[in-house]
Amino acid sequence: MSSNTLIVESKNDKYFFDAIIQHLNCNIEIAPPILISDEDYLEMNGLNPQKLVNALEDLKTDIQKGKVDKTGVIIDIDNESEDNRIGFVNDCVQRVFLNSPSLNKTNEFISIDLDGFDIQLACHLTNVNGQGELETVLKEIKSKPSPHADCLDSWRDCIQSQNEVIKSKDFDKFWVDMYVRFDTCSNQEKKQAGRKCSMSGFDYIMANKKDIWNFDHPILSDLKHFLSLFR
Repeated sequence: MSSNTLIVESKNDKYFFDAIIQHLNCNIEIAPPILISDEDYLEMNGLNPQKLVNALEDLKTDIQKGKVDKTGVIIDIDNESEDNRIGFVNDCVQRVFLNSPSLNKTNEFISIDLDGFDIQLACHLTNVNGQGELETVLKEIKSKPSPHADCLDSWRDCIQSQNEVIKSKDFDKFWVDMYVRFDTCSNQEKKQAGRKCSMSGFDYIMANKKDIWNFDHPILSDLKHFLSLFR
């Protein structure tokens, strides 16, 4: 029996997309994530094409067994252009599926014929208004009051007044950390804060505290459209 498969970039991406898929009641499996590194703050330009190639090679094996119908690749746009990110995916796809057509845009399938098996492949770029990554999205869709996290704006102003710079992606990660740790963690959960009140415990958060995110936020419309292609 064939299935729909997503290839994503990190474990936390997987937990997030799993939750969205459940919210939408879609029939999609998520393949083992493309782990860039164990370092949460690795720059996006460190995304290793070989790891995406390896994931596509694993997918190729399943395709040849008739196990895959449609597949999607989701990576962060970070500070790159959409064209550059699509080009990155195309380069990896071409290395695995020789002479396959190229993706021209996000959220649109190409057809790949492999040994008589025809599969559909599309890509999506995690972003908010054309830039960012998972934490950028999470910051946008928070659903609870966030006084602790919001006070980081004053901290950033102070840092900048000292002629120091904090990158937007680092600030967003810090903001989400504070929101999860101090704005949405119960007194009982704080007894196990490392597992239940931090992004290192994001699996727990997405399994038990989905309500701290607004899955109906309009910023998710493009992602939902992408996922709807797999119905």
